[in-house]
Amino acid sequence: MLEKMKALVRQNNLCVLATVSGETPHCSLMAYATDDDCREIYMVTHRDTIKYRNLTRNPCVSLLIDTREEHSEGKRPEVKAMTVDGKHERIEDADQGEFAFKRLLERHPHLRDFMDHPEAEIIRIRIASFLLLDGITDAHFEKI
Repeated sequence: MLEKMKALVRQNNLCVLATVSGETPHCSLMAYATDDDCREIYMVTHRDTIKYRNLTRNPCVSLLIDTREEHSEGKRPEVKAMTVDGKHERIEDADQGEFAFKRLLERHPHLRDFMDHPEAEIIRIRIASFLLLDGITDAHFEKI
């Protein structure tokens, strides 16, 4: 089941990132890329955003990755929705930063100008678990 979950992450490239400040949640639609083992997810934001401030105060995050675009209204019971829980970790190593930068550009070349901005920061999420809802009632949990 873990490989099926990783495949869902690899097949998509947009997610909803949920961060929190105090007791207030904040959701953002984000483009992402993953490492080869699907243990880390990379995104980019500017440092002057709510999501970035939230990540610096509380590194715990939740992501939602789903297949709703693949299923028309009549096939909604077949939608897969996966919650990915993890923690934000700053990228301190230059080689790791270069890898994440290149991986994001491979998947999202339209983000080049956004990523080249002086306020741009790559977000690294180290995945802790997957919770896959496969259809309406079939749920699977995997801890990483």
